[in-house]
Amino acid sequence: MKILYNKNDLNEALNDVSVLGFVPTMGGLHNGHLSLIKKAKLYKCKILVSIFVNSKQFSKKDDFKNYPRNLKNDIKKLKKLRVNYLYLPAYKDIYDFKPKNKIFIDNFSKQLCGKFRKGHFKGVLNVVNRFLEIIKPKFIYFGFKDFQQLTLINLHILKRKINTKVIKCKTIRDINGVACSTRNFNLNTKQLKIASKV
Repeated sequence: MKILYNKNDLNEALNDVSVLGFVPTMGGLHNGHLSLIKKAKLYKCKILVSIFVNSKQFSKKDDFKNYPRNLKNDIKKLKKLRVNYLYLPAYKDIYDFKPKNKIFIDNFSKQLCGKFRKGHFKGVLNVVNRFLEIIKPKFIYFGFKDFQQLTLINLHILKRKINTKVIKCKTIRDINGVACSTRNFNLNTKQLKIASKV
């Protein structure tokens, strides 16, 4: 697995890759992420995973600061799955250029959890739009767990006629029925038990 830390190294590494599958993550990899990678393998393409905790989609600084991170463990999991490339960009690498495509935010962003997470989906679309311009993947993989996010990204890609296909993947759950999520690492046993009843 090649680990790439900036756009220049990334572009050089992907120069001869004709079909690329992209799995964007914020790290803290769990079975849900791993299922996206396994799905990507079915498409017979080279696979690139990114790990980047995007500060622009957090409304509270503490939430960003406390987001679970375990890069060493993540790398071990990715190597085991024989991922081709891991992109670990710095903030500047993602945000030091002006994207060609303007973000399209459908009104659906104001419904469901969008009502309570001001600026969240704008931050998500911003970073995904930038990743798509840097990486230019043929496929990008998202889980149904983040249904609103998946829908808004797909609408943006279709509206801007970006040559990337969104592959929608099933929600993966833990034994207790709770959907796999990196934030679950911040919950104690009692909180997980409560979550399983929701």
